[in-house]
Amino acid sequence: MAEQNDSNEKTLEPTEKRLQDARKKGDVPSSKETGNMVVVLALLGIVAFVLPFQTPRVVGGLSALIEQSATLQVGHGAPGVARLSEILGGFSYGIALAVAPVFALLALGGAFGAAIQGEIVLSFERIKPKLSKVSPMEGFKRLFSANTLVEFVKSIIKVLAVGALAIYVSYGAVTGLWTTVGFLPEHLGGYLVGASRKLLMAAAALLVPIAIADILWRRFDWRRKQRMSHKEQRDEMKEMEGSPELRGARARRRRELSRQRTIAVVPLADVILTNPTHYAIALKYDPTVDEAPICIAKGADLVALKIREIGFANEIPVIENRPLTRLLYQAVEVDQVVPVAHWEIVAEIISYVFDLKQRKRRAPPAGSTLLEGA
Repeated sequence: MAEQNDSNEKTLEPTEKRLQDARKKGDVPSSKETGNMVVVLALLGIVAFVLPFQTPRVVGGLSALIEQSATLQVGHGAPGVARLSEILGGFSYGIALAVAPVFALLALGGAFGAAIQGEIVLSFERIKPKLSKVSPMEGFKRLFSANTLVEFVKSIIKVLAVGALAIYVSYGAVTGLWTTVGFLPEHLGGYLVGASRKLLMAAAALLVPIAIADILWRRFDWRRKQRMSHKEQRDEMKEMEGSPELRGARARRRRELSRQRTIAVVPLADVILTNPTHYAIALKYDPTVDEAPICIAKGADLVALKIREIGFANEIPVIENRPLTRLLYQAVEVDQVVPVAHWEIVAEIISYVFDLKQRKRRAPPAGSTLLEGA
């Protein structure tokens, strides 16, 4: 019952990993109607473009072989075998050239059918032996499933429709054959080719829309079956992220890298703003390059204490301004410029710091205090 409820909750769109896993197992949308459509289109191409040009070549080759059969001298022994091989080789070569377009159209049709259905996936998962494939109970369920019933009804309707078309076109062809004045036997081949072309065109007009609709439905149904529940998405995220120990190790590594970066860049700062105990922000400003001061490092608690220690050690002005430091800590990220809303007060602090560097002693801006190192 729980499994059924979980299945009913599969309303979330599948992730890319879910779709890739399905493709690896050979589970891809596949339309049977595409194969039927391709066969009909290939036969139509053969009848319309191949038979009118290649049939005379085949007939001519057979006629020439029959006409020469009474006068051909083959001989005995090895020379006779060689002569026979030469005759049959030339004939086979001509026949092969004549029927080559037929196989080319069939191969082109197969490639076209695969292309319009989507990607081609090679997977050995589908051919692995499974007990469910040989289980009578599972086979019985598949035989009388709703999907099988729909396929059966669809096939019956399709056969009836194509059969009705075949009867209609054949009746018209036979009627036209008997009512045509001056019809000669040698015209029969071309007449049958024309009638076959009409029949295949009618079948294609019926099967092409069916195949297109079936392809769209198969893709939609396949994606619908790949939908996930909230639990499946959470399990997938856990699988991708790894165990809690691994995630903890990654977090510790990120914190270590952040501390190392902070230690490396803080000495480049022009001023350090502090809370004074909870937050610290290191700013750098080059008037010739930057439009506003840039935050090159920031931290809270122990990281803030480390930033202040590095600032004192490198004789960087450390200025306490509690409201501004809290605002900047929330508003600006590392390697970003100070927001426009804080430019005025930050500009006053930067100007004060630059005066200090030029040994111009004056009072700090309102609300700010210059801290002395221990």
